[in-house]
Order: sequence, then C-alpha cells, then structure tokens
Amino acid sequence: MVAIKHLVSSLFASAAGRTSVLQQLESIRGALTHCDISGDLARLNLAPIHNAITPPQNITPTFVGLAFGVQNYTCTQSNNFTLVGAVAELFDVSCSVNSTAFVTNQVPLFAQWNATEDTSIQEFIKAEHILNPPDILAQHYFVTNPTTGQGVSPKWDFTSSGHPALAGNASAFIVARGKDNIPAPHAATDIAWLQVVNIGGDAGGAVADVVIRSDTVGGQPPASCVFGQSQDISVKYTSKYWFFGGAFGPQ
Repeated sequence: MVAIKHLVSSLFASAAGRTSVLQQLESIRGALTHCDISGDLARLNLAPIHNAITPPQNITPTFVGLAFGVQNYTCTQSNNFTLVGAVAELFDVSCSVNSTAFVTNQVPLFAQWNATEDTSIQEFIKAEHILNPPDILAQHYFVTNPTTGQGVSPKWDFTSSGHPALAGNASAFIVARGKDNIPAPHAATDIAWLQVVNIGGDAGGAVADVVIRSDTVGGQPPASCVFGQSQDISVKYTSKYWFFGGAFGPQ
C-alpha cells in the first residue's frame, strides 16, 4: 500500500478546491487493501494511557481505518461546547500495520488536513465516491439513536466500502453506544480515546462488534463560548479506528 504520508502529501499538496482534489486522487491508490490483521492485536498500542481501555479478549481485530474529518459542536447554556456529531472518511490501512509509518501516520495526515481550508470533508467524501477507490473503508457520522429514538449515536457506514464483501451491502454498518472513554495523551488538543459496542446493523452479520478509537490528533473545541452568540463549529481531527469481530473479514 502506498505509504500514508505519500498519499497525504499528494492529496493535499494544494488547497484549490474539489477539482484539484479529484485530479490528485486519480494517482493515489493503495496497491494492497483488506489484509488479515487478526494476529496484529499488539499494534493496538494503548500504553501511553496505561491500558485504561482494554481490547476485547475473545474477538480479534478485523479492520483498522485511518480517519480524517470533523467533530461538530454547539454552544450550551453553560457557555461551553458540546459534541453534536462528527463526519469522517476512513481509509483501510490494515495492510500497513507492520510498517514504521503506521505508528504515527495520523500526525502528518492531520497536519495536511488542518492546512486545507477550501475543501470540506463532505466535498472530499463526495469526490471519493466518484472515484470509488478500493482503499475506502467507511464513512463515520451520527444518526438518531435506534434504541431510544432520541439523541444521536455514532455510525460507521461501510455500504460504499471498497471491500468486496461490504460494498453495496445494506447491512454493512455499525451504530454504537459508548462503553469506555479516556483522555488522549494530549487531552487539551486531542479528543478522547474510546471504546463503543454495536447496537445497530444486522446482529447476525454486523461489520464489527466493538470499535476502538485511538491515536487521536485534534478535534477539541475551544474551552468556552457564549450561549446565543457563538456559532456552531466543526473542528478537524484524525484518528485510527479498530474494528473487532463481526461477520466480515479480508477476502
């Protein structure tokens, strides 16, 4: 697979809008995707936060996605920002878990994404769907909680994935509820690491049973706001998402 730093450098070499992004994407395709990572649990390195989130012991990792996108916030009556959703694109980096670049690939990705001002994450995802490359893993966004019908829950949507067993599969998604979360090592700027469990998608054929978000960069809102005056904001971030269990694996 093309090293993620090369992908990012080519993808965001300029910020000239969607047309430029499309042109650059044409030459950025991973040579390998959908590798078996069931034996690579050790790569889920939680040591910087003392293993406060424990990977599931009875199921193995199926996919790992490198994500970039935005965390969305609104200002509350308490004059602070609260999370109301997120939108992100995930690339399949399962084949690079044993590479040197894998450990820190979220850092240069964030630097380039944060420097891109005139292409939104929605525009980027739309452009990716036109090209439909095999290394797209999923899109991440929020939906109405399917259990209560109130509030929102995080969703990972694999229906447009490049994975041959997932593309076009109406059941290829996860809607989750939180299980554990802990501050990132640099909590002032980076959003929390977390673990969620599947509550939506086909119970007998879900893409994953557990998702862990780690290696976050960015995403934290300002410490305060003014209710009724501060506008809703979107804060850029990158992270890795590890998917455990589920009915789908490398083909």
